[in-house]
Amino acid sequence: METKKHRNTHRGAWLLFCLFGLAFSLLFARFIQLGWTGKAEGHPVAEIAEQQRKQTRTLEAKRGTIFDRNDGILAQDVPSYTLVAVLDPNMTTDPNHPRHVVDPEKTAKKLAPLLGMDVEKMKRILTKKAKQVEFGSYGRNISFELKRKIEALDLPGIAFIRDTTRFYPNGTFASYVVGYAQKNEHNDTVGQMGIEKQLDRYLREKDGYVSFDGDANGFRLPGGKEHIVKPNNGANVYLTIDEKIQTFLEDAMNGVEKQYRPKKMIAIVADPKTGKILAMATRPSFDPNKRNITNFFNDAISYPYEPGSTMKVFTLAAAINEGVYNGNETFHSGSYRVGPNIVRDHNDVGWGTITFNEGVQRSSNVAFSILVKEKLGEDRFLQYLHRFHFDQKTGIDLPNEAVGQIRYRYPIERITTGFGQGTSVTPIQQIQAATAIANDGKMMKPYVIEKVVDPDSGKVLLDHEPTVVGEPITAETARKVRDILETVVTSEHGTGRPYQIEGYRVAGKTGTAQIPSAAGGYLTGRENYIFSFLGMAPADDPKLLMYVAVQQPHLDVTETGAAPVSQIFTTVMKSSLQYLHIQPVEEKRTEEKKAQRPLDSFIGQPAELAAKQLKESGYVPVVIGRGRSVEDQLPQAGEDVLVGERVVLKTDGTAAMPDLRGFSLRDAMKVARVLGLRPSTKGSGYVISQSIRPGAEVRKGDYLIVELAPPRQWEEAAARKAKEAAERKDDGPHE
Repeated sequence: METKKHRNTHRGAWLLFCLFGLAFSLLFARFIQLGWTGKAEGHPVAEIAEQQRKQTRTLEAKRGTIFDRNDGILAQDVPSYTLVAVLDPNMTTDPNHPRHVVDPEKTAKKLAPLLGMDVEKMKRILTKKAKQVEFGSYGRNISFELKRKIEALDLPGIAFIRDTTRFYPNGTFASYVVGYAQKNEHNDTVGQMGIEKQLDRYLREKDGYVSFDGDANGFRLPGGKEHIVKPNNGANVYLTIDEKIQTFLEDAMNGVEKQYRPKKMIAIVADPKTGKILAMATRPSFDPNKRNITNFFNDAISYPYEPGSTMKVFTLAAAINEGVYNGNETFHSGSYRVGPNIVRDHNDVGWGTITFNEGVQRSSNVAFSILVKEKLGEDRFLQYLHRFHFDQKTGIDLPNEAVGQIRYRYPIERITTGFGQGTSVTPIQQIQAATAIANDGKMMKPYVIEKVVDPDSGKVLLDHEPTVVGEPITAETARKVRDILETVVTSEHGTGRPYQIEGYRVAGKTGTAQIPSAAGGYLTGRENYIFSFLGMAPADDPKLLMYVAVQQPHLDVTETGAAPVSQIFTTVMKSSLQYLHIQPVEEKRTEEKKAQRPLDSFIGQPAELAAKQLKESGYVPVVIGRGRSVEDQLPQAGEDVLVGERVVLKTDGTAAMPDLRGFSLRDAMKVARVLGLRPSTKGSGYVISQSIRPGAEVRKGDYLIVELAPPRQWEEAAARKAKEAAERKDDGPHE
């Protein structure tokens, strides 16, 4: 029996010996094979080991920021967050502090309203068989403010993934100029329209990385090698667009769009001395943050159409420059025969025998037909069309510029071109040509890009300077044209009377362009026109040049097409001239000016005493900081300040963020400037929220994002917050 036992034991030992021997032989053979070939599964062993040892971390770069000409931010990369929900119960190690979603129904009811999402839809997502889920478009691009609200709910398992998004703080604002950029399938931000597309090669960023020797858990090994490739931030772009003037334009166009519901609107404001485009807008437009685009072309540069009577400006300039224009000479208005065709004035019957100056004022088609056919000659007029560059693109630094077509084949086309029919041009072509009228004969190339700057080195990579592209007329001719165009606005017969601006001399020309019909001929009806105005001010030495066109507005029976056009032109031109401190012809002291007085200096004074003095003088002091004495102030000493205006005082010591709710944009920017913050705004009106909470310590260079709303919306937001505060107080302990 015992012998049998020993025999079985020996057999088992022998079997184990054979198994271990076989395993060792295979392992030894594998070791020999790896050593001989240096490869495992076809891949070099050394390379695999190096990959396991080498750790890499991405160093994120930032796409370039787009600024206006006063350093206001028009487009920038900002932190954004993607909302995720952890559903895996294994992530929770302490039941008292769960790290996964423990109550999907409760979580959905609290979270869904903040995302604008259906509760049941969110509940279905939260009950999926998955370790982690996202919420689609509802949970992407979460703002910092919304993130804070979600975090305040203290919901288990709800977390955020940090990212960056392209943010356009002003929403629908010079949208076709700035354009937009979005991430592609490789998660790279790429420009798709406007400056974002035009300068994508400058704006685009390139991430860097740091690589080092690490262990299997990703920790750095002592004495290991390290290699750093710095991130390459995108270059910053500075535009000629003036945020203030653009705001005037956007607000005016919004009002007209709401009141008249036109099919299209186009407006451009330029500096005629340089060619800089200070504002450009079209309707319909879009919000680059939402990309709710219905028209993918910038009509200001991509929409050629028959301009109508604004073209008469250049016919007049050609006739004066050639010495063939006599404003006191008379002609018989009403109709003019060109071969088998008859040209008629816009009232069909004309005004009898009138002077050419009155013909300009009344916008007589007959007067300009005579100028082209009998005074200038058709061939010489064609030369001036070329001299004003109506046969070519302006070369403005925006994508997809189109060019009009000079229709000059038939005799009638040569005549109608003189008063803006048949031949087509773009709005930007008219602006460029009109700079010659406003700039004493020198025609300036329009441009919107001021410069491109490397943010790290400060090196200027691209710098645009004013460019004279031609001198189609003399300075004397330009002055004479402006004098006559001023009478279009001031004369009792002038079609431009609605464009008068109190205190300023305006020179310009109205336009009423027919719209071709798909069935042939032109559309009929009192609203089926493109109504426009090309004007400049002050007339004697224009500082601003503006073109406005409104297509097919809905007019009241008592209104003309000048109503919506003049509403935009006069509002924007007057506000812009005042903003640029261009004095009216006759300065009138208003009650507001009487209430202005130079501000004293409070620097070095005790903050408490300075605040008291400001209050006694009728100002509203805003004291920032916990120090005792004032070290900076805005407005600065000597500046004229309106009674009731906020005066920001910064003390020495630690600076704390004030509550900006209710502040105007101007006052909020005072605070940002005093504190050295990098501001960004969203909306217009008064501040309703801010990214840096009140009372928080701030440092120079911090980002400050403020959201603004119109007065009524701000009042509603303030009332809502007051009500919520009162409810929280009522819910508290009672004595």
